[in-house]
Amino acid sequence: MERTYIERLLNNLNEEYGFNLKFSENFKNAFSHSSYTNEKRIAKHLNYERLEFLGDAVVELTTSEFLFKKFSELPEGELTKLRASIVCEKTLVKYALQLGLDKCIYLGKGEEKMGGRSRAALLADIFESFTGAMYLESNLEVVKTFLNKTLFTEVQDLEYHSFVDYKTILQEYISKIKLGEIEYVVLDSNGPSHSKTFTSAVLIGAKQYGSGTATTKKESEQLSAKQALEKLGYKDI
Repeated sequence: MERTYIERLLNNLNEEYGFNLKFSENFKNAFSHSSYTNEKRIAKHLNYERLEFLGDAVVELTTSEFLFKKFSELPEGELTKLRASIVCEKTLVKYALQLGLDKCIYLGKGEEKMGGRSRAALLADIFESFTGAMYLESNLEVVKTFLNKTLFTEVQDLEYHSFVDYKTILQEYISKIKLGEIEYVVLDSNGPSHSKTFTSAVLIGAKQYGSGTATTKKESEQLSAKQALEKLGYKDI
């Protein structure tokens, strides 16, 4: 039954993304839990763990490259935080379930009865072991396409300003040049409660230096601070 689900998974990926993935020992091993290999008296090294080790490295490398290219101005510390927010158990489990990887896992009878198929830690590992097997059975470009359609969708629509704290930068800069007190005011809010837009302005010494419009008050203030920094000639943004 598990092989049927694995073959169906590979066929779906082939049809959707133009891959040429076929069932193989690597794919079987990627879904083989130690309880299954022990029960079937299969060599210990043929469970998913070695492929999870490889897949973990492949996912980290491809995610790092994706973020490095997409957010060309984001500093190293912020890139690291962003990568950690993507390559985490919660996100890996989300896409493991979306892809139906839980149905593909070979489990021993005892592990099956204990609900191992729905265990979050295992599902996260299986996503990475499957990625490791995909890398061995194809190439890095195929893996990049696969992750671009899964994990990377978490950040594809985000922009650089989503990760920069312009308000803090402005506060520190104004303190340095002693221009005056900073105040943020909401100029306008429009739309129904579930879909509002806010326009905020930043005042420095009672004079408006910037404004911004966004779907949250916090983001509109960040955009107004960014505009103020630009108006003041601040270079490092």
